[in-house]
Amino acid sequence: MTVETVSSAELHAAMVEALLGDHAAKGLTMRPEVEAALRAVPRHHFTPGVSLEVAYNANDPVVTKQVGDEPVSSVSAAWLIAEMLGQTADAVDGGLSGRRVLEIGSGGYNASLLRELVGPSGSVTTVDIDPDVTERASACLSAAGYHDVTVICADADQPIEGAGTFDVIIVTVGAWDIPPAWLAQLAPDGVLVVPLRTFGMTRSWALRRDGDRLVSCSQRLCGFVSMRGSGAFDMRYVDVAEGVHLRLDEGQQVDPNAIGLLLSQPREQAFAGVSLPGRTVLGDLDLWLAARLTTEPGVFFLLTAQQDAVDAGIVAPAWRFGTPAVLRDSTFCYRSALRWTDTLFDLGAAAHGPDAAAAAGRMVEHMRGWVDAGCPPPVLHIVPAGTPDGDLPAGTVLDKRHSRIVLTFASTPA
Repeated sequence: MTVETVSSAELHAAMVEALLGDHAAKGLTMRPEVEAALRAVPRHHFTPGVSLEVAYNANDPVVTKQVGDEPVSSVSAAWLIAEMLGQTADAVDGGLSGRRVLEIGSGGYNASLLRELVGPSGSVTTVDIDPDVTERASACLSAAGYHDVTVICADADQPIEGAGTFDVIIVTVGAWDIPPAWLAQLAPDGVLVVPLRTFGMTRSWALRRDGDRLVSCSQRLCGFVSMRGSGAFDMRYVDVAEGVHLRLDEGQQVDPNAIGLLLSQPREQAFAGVSLPGRTVLGDLDLWLAARLTTEPGVFFLLTAQQDAVDAGIVAPAWRFGTPAVLRDSTFCYRSALRWTDTLFDLGAAAHGPDAAAAAGRMVEHMRGWVDAGCPPPVLHIVPAGTPDGDLPAGTVLDKRHSRIVLTFASTPA
């Protein structure tokens, strides 16, 4: 046994232990078959050109192709893959053994894990639009000993000719919409797991089919490289101050100069007066705010900021990589940094402009509503474009190119 073999085995085992610890810290339990698959597949075969330490780092993705400075293909972070596979298996009655699975977005590593999970009686097909990516995935799968994964180079926004239907479709690139081809290839009782952008926020949604509709049964925070091809939809960023940006993903129109001027005015702060534990899933709150703020006057978007802008006090967002914000009546308001007392925290809002105090107060009222409702998780309903309003469930409607998305919650405020 070589030193490299020993080293890779030790690093591999340490990565899986780190993933188990990450699950436990989040209040999750890893399914035994997912743990077994993670232990079985040698990740370093899918990350040639990087060190073993990088290959078996549980926290970071490994970029495998860039166009300019933009990553267009990667081996996703191991923690994200582990969570998404568990989410997928949880959504399928009886688990993944024996299932026909289609993966959209190839890297090879996730496909090999899926091959372990479906077992000898199942099958895995992986598809990617980029021939460089599929050639690399094929070579890596072969090197790792997975010779029975079908690799196809095609635009997965369109039907895959001759592929038939699948029990599970798992998408490992960021999507903005659900194309008709995915539903057409999904079995009548099938499950689609997709990192879908709604209101500019990406979540991995596990969606069960119900006729011509999809209904979510779980969601996880995630991040993936964006889809290319006919399903691509670019997110827009506009600069409003030094190191401060707005993320516009649904055709919003704003005057960045006006918001920049507002940020130069004094900040008004309001807090909800709640005490929440550290494990509270604030990603659910952000979707709650999106659902409510988009139905009120004003323009909803996400605020992002560089650390220098936060350190300089220009903005104090709850999360600098994407915090709910709204422009209403010449006043700019966003969810602000948490206020901690020992191990509990309070929720806050910051606002700038002529109606700043009232705007911050309105936002924290929505936050209190979420807490009063029991901090409910979001539920997504996806129906075909053109479905009449009267045939939609009650909730906040977001119209995409191919579908109408309705955001609801497991419970609502009284």
